[in-house]
Parts: sequence; C-alpha cells; structure tokens
Amino acid sequence: MKKIVRSAAAATGLALAVGIGIGVGQGLVGGVGGAGPEAAIAQTPTAGAAPQTSDEQNVIRVARQVTPAVVGIAAGNQSGSGVVVRREGVIITNAHVVGRAREVEVSLANGERVSGQVLGRDPTVDIAVVKIPARQDIAVATVGDSDRLIVGQSAIAIGNPYGLERTVTTGVVSALNRSPRGIVLGGLIQTDAAINPGNSGGPLVDSRGAVIGINTVILGGAAGLGFAVPINMATDIVQQLLTTGTIHRPYFGISYEDIEPEVARYYRFPVQQGVIVVQLDPRSPAAQAGLRRLDIITRIDDEEIQRGGDFQRVLRSRRPGQTVTVTVVRLNGSTARFNVRLGETQVAG
Repeated sequence: MKKIVRSAAAATGLALAVGIGIGVGQGLVGGVGGAGPEAAIAQTPTAGAAPQTSDEQNVIRVARQVTPAVVGIAAGNQSGSGVVVRREGVIITNAHVVGRAREVEVSLANGERVSGQVLGRDPTVDIAVVKIPARQDIAVATVGDSDRLIVGQSAIAIGNPYGLERTVTTGVVSALNRSPRGIVLGGLIQTDAAINPGNSGGPLVDSRGAVIGINTVILGGAAGLGFAVPINMATDIVQQLLTTGTIHRPYFGISYEDIEPEVARYYRFPVQQGVIVVQLDPRSPAAQAGLRRLDIITRIDDEEIQRGGDFQRVLRSRRPGQTVTVTVVRLNGSTARFNVRLGETQVAG
C-alpha cells in the first residue's frame, strides 16, 4: 500500500474533501496469477436461479467483456492491476504500482505470467505504460471518452484487490474533476464503486464496457470515496510515449473547480457554467498573462469551456509554447480576454 500524502483538509467554498490519500497498489499477497473470479462470472445461471434484472444482466455482460483484458502487475514487493488497451501488448497502469522498475511481471487472465517492459511513467498524474510481447490471443479493452462523462452514470471497477484477481464492483460516477485536499493529483473521477489496495491501475468502465478511467487512489478512513485518472489523460501519455519516448504537457498554472448551477445561484455568480480559478501559481503562464483567483474561464480560443473536462480536452490538444486566448468572466460580471503562452511540463519516459 502506498501512502501518497497526509493532510488535514480545508473548505474551498466550492468543495470539501477530508482524509488521507492512499494509493491502492499493495504489497504482493499470494501472487496475482491464476484463474481468478472471472471463471465464476462466466458461469451460466442454473435453472431455478433468481431472475436477473436488466442492470444485473448488463454488469454480467460488461464483466465478461472486460475482465479478460485486466492483468495483474508485480514490481518487487508492490502489486496492482493494469488493463490492455492495444493489441500490440500496450498496458496502462499506475506509476506508483511500477515504482522505478524497468521490468515488471504481468499476469494474464489465463494465468500465464510474462515479462513486461515499463515504457515510461508520469508520477504527476500517476500513469505508467507497460509493454508485453504482441500476441494474437490477447484481449483488449475498449477505450471510452472521459470528457463526455456525466455525474450519476454507472461505473464498474475491475481489478485485483488484495490479490483477488479481476474482482468486479459497481457504483456511479460520483463527481468529476476532483482535486481533493490531501491527494497530490488533480482532475480525477470520483466513484463510489468499491476499490481497495490492489485495484490500482485497473480500469473503471462505463455501462457499455468502455474504459473511462484508471483507478488510482482512495481516501483513508472513508467509505465510497475512490478516484480514477480520466482515460483521455492516460491515452495521451500512451501516445506520446509510443511516438517520442517522452511526455510533454502544456502548463497553464491553475487549480480549478467546475461551476455547478446550484453553486452559481447560491453565490450569485454571473454565469452558470465554466471553471473557476481556485488557486493560481503567481509565476505561472496564467498569472503572467493577467488571470486572477476566482476568474471564471468560459472559453479558450473558439472553444466553449463548460466543465473541467472541456478545459482538459482543449489543453491536451495544444502544445507547450502555443499561445491561447482565454476568455474569463469576473465576479462583477465583466468579461476579459488574455493571451496565455503555455509553458511546458516534461517528464522523461
């Protein structure tokens, strides 16, 4: 189990998160190979069994579809989960699962164990990419679109908690773009689908079986507070590592929250959608251009920013050194535009 950080939380006025962030990788417990619970999932209900609801039938279908692509990953005394996203043997997991290892042991759903090469990792978003030899019989998960998530939609977590291979739990997307105090990660998907030590690196999927996130952290001492890295953020890292061997990300220099209609009405904000600047690095490109704390970003260039997912999507499509025009609405209702030259955060592969 990896403890990311310990911190007492404080209210931001828009969100409150309390607890200790705990990475949900784990020490190796009883191995991560073997047939696993997916064998039970695949059984056909016997005659006389209780009738299944449509929701149950869908979870069974999704579990059958996704679990073959879920793998176990062991690196020294650490173990966790991963998910195969390309037929060439490309696996996404967490950076804290692989640590500083260059090679890891990967346990496939059929019980076979193979060696995997760590292509790179980005601890700032807790994502690592592992490559195993390409093979025709490998199962590959479908990748979804985390920028289109809606709070309240179904979420299914699959992984290897405490070495129990390919465990399936269900819940909902509880919130988006979470950056809870006490966790050194941001822009996370919050879910109440049960995740535990060993789930790290496993997929969070939607009701169609598409991967929407990579499970990464839980809040210690709390029930139903798990977090996942949005899959769009993870696949961007995969693409950069496969093409250049390094990770280059534009740096804007703020932390932010979504504007929810209820919050906007309560605080009498001039707009009811956008992202509000909660914190601002005074040396950042955003601050240098003139943005202030509590500015509400509503547009970047010609693209509307309604939620944090829009903000992340637009920044992922830009490159360090580019200049973007940022439109903000201030709390007095005035509108301002700023030209922000994006900085660069580079992570070696």
